[in-house]
Amino acid sequence: MPTRLRARDILVIDVGGTNIKVLTLGRPKPAKIPSGPGYTPRALVADVKRVTPGWQYGAISIGLPGVVAKGRLVAEPPNLGRSWVGFDFEKAFGLPVRVINDAAMQALGAYTGGRMLFLGLGTGLGSALVVEGVVAPLELGHLPYRHGRTFEGYVGAAGLKRLGRRRWRNHVAEAIALIGAAMEPEYVMLGGGNAHLFKQRPPDVQLVGEKAALIGGCRLWVPLQRVRLRT
Repeated sequence: MPTRLRARDILVIDVGGTNIKVLTLGRPKPAKIPSGPGYTPRALVADVKRVTPGWQYGAISIGLPGVVAKGRLVAEPPNLGRSWVGFDFEKAFGLPVRVINDAAMQALGAYTGGRMLFLGLGTGLGSALVVEGVVAPLELGHLPYRHGRTFEGYVGAAGLKRLGRRRWRNHVAEAIALIGAAMEPEYVMLGGGNAHLFKQRPPDVQLVGEKAALIGGCRLWVPLQRVRLRT
């Protein structure tokens, strides 16, 4: 690990099923890369290097949409290509790399204390629980919900397209209520590309700022109290 690593020294890569955001502190906007079915880790490395010429960083955080254990993917991401499991990111980038579930990274960035549930409304449904600063990645989107479909099938991007916004919002509200009853959080944070479409939120449900993934990626390297999320 580099000595005296600062938050601004970290490159954060937030991998989604539709787009990838590449960020560092101090840059006003992320670089964006299209992803999708068939997208591979080799393509990710090449694309990140292509969109970051001249950027200065000494370590990398990668949020991936899949099950991560001990810093490694244990199954191929459902909305991307193959060859992610076992891929050596440190060798490919030539720098220290830490890998985490993408929802867990956003949750870590959004966390302000206590017991927090994070739900990511994007291509699928990301989820994580943070309790007293400890992140527990979840895979709640794959639980059965209605008519043989999972929660993800209703509140993910496919559900939004199939149901329309009004019905989709109703199912998001019900998903929050059901999952919240099971997890008993003090508050819920909503993130992901479609979170802004869920407009009438209960008082204990808040919208995650666009920098949550960046802050979460920095917090993988720098103590939590030294990296704050500014709203």
